[in-house]
Amino acid sequence: MATQIETTSSTPLTVLRELALFLARPRVLAPMGLRLREAWTRLGVMTVLHLAGMLLVILPLLGWWQKTFALPLPDAFGKMPPSWLLPVTLAAAPFLEEIIFRGWQTGRPRALWLLACFVAFVALAMGAQSLQPLMLAGALFALVVAALGGWLWLRKRQEPPALYLSAYPVIFWAVALVFAGVHLMNYPTASLLSLPMVMPQLWAALLLGFTRQRIGLPAAMLQHATANAAAMALVQLGG
Repeated sequence: MATQIETTSSTPLTVLRELALFLARPRVLAPMGLRLREAWTRLGVMTVLHLAGMLLVILPLLGWWQKTFALPLPDAFGKMPPSWLLPVTLAAAPFLEEIIFRGWQTGRPRALWLLACFVAFVALAMGAQSLQPLMLAGALFALVVAALGGWLWLRKRQEPPALYLSAYPVIFWAVALVFAGVHLMNYPTASLLSLPMVMPQLWAALLLGFTRQRIGLPAAMLQHATANAAAMALVQLGG
């Protein structure tokens, strides 16, 4: 069963204490949603912490690391048409990344089923070149039917599986590391020395994971979009 947390206080100190306890042992929570004023206060605290850690600590250290070892700068922004830049970084990326990496983390059976279908879709896409067009179309159709059928069948089941709850601390940290690692693709080359360059994404994954569990998925999307907007502003200021 998802853990219920009392919402009697939303002071910055309370939010930071809850975050520390969560990161010490991640657990599935019952999100409070954004209908309460307190939820917006908590989201504000988390967003300020997210930006402060990124802008005041992580990025200055990474700037020193990048210059010391002559590492390449990220070129993700240069891979897309300029007109796509803001829509992708401020809307599409926060929406899609939060759904893929954290949308299912409350452990509802239907969400876990859709995650499994998405993983199957990725595996199918990776092996698409080895399949005949008719076989590929049939596999995609079967996957869509399975996803929709599973969603409808499991829609009334709300409680996360017991195995998922017990494994969630490992799942949380594994997803955070994967989320950070995926962003190595932002760089033209990658090496062991490049690993610290995705510390902003690891920091984001930890805070967004808590926000998603404590407040909800829309809150995590808003926090993610704000962090991306700050990164975009730095890119523009830095040329």
